[in-house]
Amino acid sequence: MKKDNKIKIFIGLFYLTLVGLFLYYLFTNFTFQQLTSYDFIKDNVEFFSELKKTNLILLSLSFLAITILWVFPFLGFGSPVALLGGFILGKWAGTIVVVLGMSIGATFLYLFGNYFLKDFVREKFLNKFQNLEIKFKKSEFIYLLIYRFCGGIPWQLSCILPTLFNVKVKNFLFATLLGIIPQIFLVVSIGSGLEKIIGENLEPPKISDIIFSPDIYLPIGLFIILIIITIIFRNKLYKN
Repeated sequence: MKKDNKIKIFIGLFYLTLVGLFLYYLFTNFTFQQLTSYDFIKDNVEFFSELKKTNLILLSLSFLAITILWVFPFLGFGSPVALLGGFILGKWAGTIVVVLGMSIGATFLYLFGNYFLKDFVREKFLNKFQNLEIKFKKSEFIYLLIYRFCGGIPWQLSCILPTLFNVKVKNFLFATLLGIIPQIFLVVSIGSGLEKIIGENLEPPKISDIIFSPDIYLPIGLFIILIIITIIFRNKLYKN
């Protein structure tokens, strides 16, 4: 069996096991009706709101650890954890914790790829991204920063691809830290807006009330603009 097929099977089995354990925990502790009820969601909003007031540092450190694990070894991507970070921690604390956690997790994933997957990555992707090698050699940190800001590559792969160019670990960490701030901030803002709407409504809000809330449509609008900007930068970055 080819090495890439073995890796795909391993990742697939890992995720199936993880999801299975998570679902087992949920449905042995809560009923389906509880999980889908508005009261259950609102109670959790109030719980985390109180926890933020009494012990923000402990909550932030716990979520930081979860975010790092989410990226490595669980190979998760940014949007779910960013939404949850905004929902639990709020706009500003959520952005700081999620950006820091994802950057540290991504760096661990890069180190793992550099030690164990380098030959495999070179075999599969060097020809496709060879034009970037010259750019990275010119100014490693700047192009790493642009690379992180542009995105357009699955998160897990984007953490491993720089092994092609032997980038320094500190450059990878700080370029990731700075490059992902805009998109993470906007997604966290949406999560924070959802938390605010739920906290202010005793009854489930209408979809239109959620969409037309400034806490939701403003970050979504800015996120769309950011996507357009990153597409422009991406075309320049990957241009031969």
